[in-house]
Amino acid sequence: MRLSRIIMALTVGLAVVAVPTAAGAAQPQPTPSATTDPPQPPPYPPTAASLTVNRPTIYLGETVVLTGTNFGPNETVDINVTVTPQAAPAGGAAPARRSDGSTVAMAPVAYQASAPLSFTAYTDGQGRFTKNYKPSVTGLLTFTATGRESGRTASTELRVLHKKQPLPVTGDSLGTPMKLGGGLVGAGAVMLLLTLAWRRRQRFGGAAH
Repeated sequence: MRLSRIIMALTVGLAVVAVPTAAGAAQPQPTPSATTDPPQPPPYPPTAASLTVNRPTIYLGETVVLTGTNFGPNETVDINVTVTPQAAPAGGAAPARRSDGSTVAMAPVAYQASAPLSFTAYTDGQGRFTKNYKPSVTGLLTFTATGRESGRTASTELRVLHKKQPLPVTGDSLGTPMKLGGGLVGAGAVMLLLTLAWRRRQRFGGAAH
């Protein structure tokens, strides 16, 4: 009887000791990477570069200012220019006209003086640059700027129109209206003198009778 009690007491003791061990083994253990690796911030895309002109449309011979931003700091930027000439009027169609009625000369680009179609600019510490450009061709100009170190690129467009030509004024065109006006003034003066003389004669002639 005493032996059975001892055996029962030992069994209960072993069961009590085994319960915490099993409970600890059932709990999930943290992975090594979760405890040692810091959280990584989400990736952000780089700021896009931009290229603008101070005036979208100019006349031939005028100058524009190109402005680039968000390129690499203190880097060389290559700028290429692509020219799309103005379309010539179709066969039998009237030439293009401006609002003042004058026609637009559609001269081919090949016969016009060539402007620089490739040049460079240099950015400051903030990745910004400005560059003056004076086109010598008409049409739609597309500027494409590419940073050599950053690889960032941007583009913009500029429309170049022909200069407004004043209407030609010749000596004949001025002389004819002036001669006509002078003749009318002279004829009017003669008629006025004749009218005054006739009235005076009528007045004195009636008094004499």
